Amino acid sequence: MRFQLPAVLGHAAFQVLDFFGSLGFLFIDFLRCCFKGKFRYYVLVEQIMKIGVGSQPVVLVTGIFTGAVLEAQALFQLQTVKMDTMGGAVVAVGMFRELGPAITGLMLAGRVGSAMAAEIGTMKVTEQVDALKTMNVDPVDYLVKPRIQAMLISTPILMLESVLMGILAAYAIGIVSFGVNEAYWLHFMQKFVAIGDLVCSMVKALVFALLIGVISCREGLATVDGAVGVGQSTMRAMVYSAIALLVANFLLTMILNQIFPMGFMRELN
Repeated sequence: MRFQLPAVLGHAAFQVLDFFGSLGFLFIDFLRCCFKGKFRYYVLVEQIMKIGVGSQPVVLVTGIFTGAVLEAQALFQLQTVKMDTMGGAVVAVGMFRELGPAITGLMLAGRVGSAMAAEIGTMKVTEQVDALKTMNVDPVDYLVKPRIQAMLISTPILMLESVLMGILAAYAIGIVSFGVNEAYWLHFMQKFVAIGDLVCSMVKALVFALLIGVISCREGLATVDGAVGVGQSTMRAMVYSAIALLVANFLLTMILNQIFPMGFMRELN
């Protein structure tokens, strides 16, 4: 075991380097295809329909109940200190800066990322990717580019829809269930929500979309071993995308809050 440990660690290190290296090369190929590849309008629209329109129900339902439970939890605490009118501001800022992009990204990683990996992986093991190369069609240009572009277009829109539904659900819970004064609820929400919150959410949505698209397409193109390999690629695409999303969310939060401080902090300063 003593002699096998260095070999195991070396193999694991090689796999990590191979993973990040292949992600980097795929991203570079994607950028190259964006500038030099063929624009396939119908393929892009088809992917936007699958990713954007098809994901709306799950994203909207998740946004509604996330906003509702966040408002309820906030009001349970704020009522004890007679600050229940701040519930709208807490939910709006939280949905814009953190929960909206995060839950949208996680839902898309589970629904869209896994589907991308399964679809491309199936094409890989059935040699359809090799057939594209034989016909002088770049697989990255034909398969990867439209999917990542559709993710970059659809994810910010889905995120904004999720945030909006979360705020509307919070409004209903606060005004109807808890009896919070409507005028003050809206006043403080408008006071503490700024354009910086929207910018933070949009930046996160675009980064998350890029991560999910690149990781999922990479796992699909790296699929081997038939049906078993497709299942493994699907699982890895979802898990790796979710982990990358959470890590990126933390890093972006630390960076963006220095550039765009929250409204609560501006008031204190």
